[in-house]
Amino acid sequence: MRRLLFVDDDTDFLESNRLYFSRREYEVVCCDSPQEAISLLETARFDCIILDIDMPDMNGLEVCQRLRKSSGTPVIFLSGFSDLENRIASFRAGGDDFLAKPYDILELELRIEARIRKNEDVFYLEPLQFGKLIIDLDRQMILYDGKEGDFSALQFDLIAFFAQNPGKVFSYEQLYDQVWKEPIMKSRHNLQVAVATVRQKLSVLCEGKQYIRTVLRKGYCFMPENE
Repeated sequence: MRRLLFVDDDTDFLESNRLYFSRREYEVVCCDSPQEAISLLETARFDCIILDIDMPDMNGLEVCQRLRKSSGTPVIFLSGFSDLENRIASFRAGGDDFLAKPYDILELELRIEARIRKNEDVFYLEPLQFGKLIIDLDRQMILYDGKEGDFSALQFDLIAFFAQNPGKVFSYEQLYDQVWKEPIMKSRHNLQVAVATVRQKLSVLCEGKQYIRTVLRKGYCFMPENE
């Protein structure tokens, strides 16, 4: 089942879309605040995000800009302001489509379907496999001997980055740049905690095997084992 995220401060709008798309056999999640949406996007994956521009505290453009630091999920902007300036701003923020309010619900559905199909065509990647360990980049899943692991979105991105570059050593700075997409700032603590958590979870899933290894004074690397 494909998953949609609607973000809008209009609760009536959210409910009407939830009812319609649920009947169309989508899994629908609704957020009425930008901050709630950002928190959710740190741990959950969606096939398409439908995002209002004009919201209190933080507008939809800022939400999209944050999302684009780590995800290529299609974003369709909705706005009661259909002027050229808003349309241009939505695409510059990383949006894939723009629809002015009020709109026809069928047109929104068709645009959602088109964006999901295009995203699937463009971003399809073969799963990575190392013996019993499978990292499914498209379904955002990690399996070992058929058993699925429980990883957050950030944890999955970290494992996938390592696995796409087996044997290469990455420093703290490189991992921040490639996975977090932001400067390392003053402390490595967050990164160290994240890697330690990933290693522990991966070890439990993979029956004690250590795929991510520490390289003294250099960083970390992914070392696949022969099975």
